[in-house]
This record gives sequence, structure tokens and C-alpha cells, in this order.
Amino acid sequence: MSAHCQLTGAKPGFGKSISHSHRRTPRRFDPNIQRKRYWLAGEGRHVRLTLSTKAIKTVDAIGVEVAVARIRARGGKV
Repeated sequence: MSAHCQLTGAKPGFGKSISHSHRRTPRRFDPNIQRKRYWLAGEGRHVRLTLSTKAIKTVDAIGVEVAVARIRARGGKV
């Protein structure tokens, strides 16, 4: 599963790990991505979305219909 949120567009950030000796090595900061299934009443079917945990809270606040409309407006496939 790719570390990419369909709603917010959150994707991995890159940086350095710094050890006790201050040696720097590359690392990756992944967003907390979850796959969640929602009932889409307007289409009479379930949709499975790949969302960050922040986006899951956003869907709970604005509703799944509005969230799917935003994903489609960004050019995403649902």
C-alpha cells in the first residue's frame, strides 16, 4: 500500500536520522495511512478509501459524500 492519502494528499517526508555520535543517515517520515470502508448512500455502494488518520477525522466531520466529491475534484478515482 502506498503511503499517500486520497483526501489530503499527505505523502512521505524525507529527512535525516541523527545518531548519538551525530552521524546522519537518510530516513523517511510516513503519514499514518489506513484503509477504511464507507457506505456511499448516493451511489448505493461501499467505497474503500486510503486515508491518513487526520483525513478520517475530516470525513467524520464533513461526511463521506463531500469527502468523495473532494477526492474526485482532485482527480482521484473512487
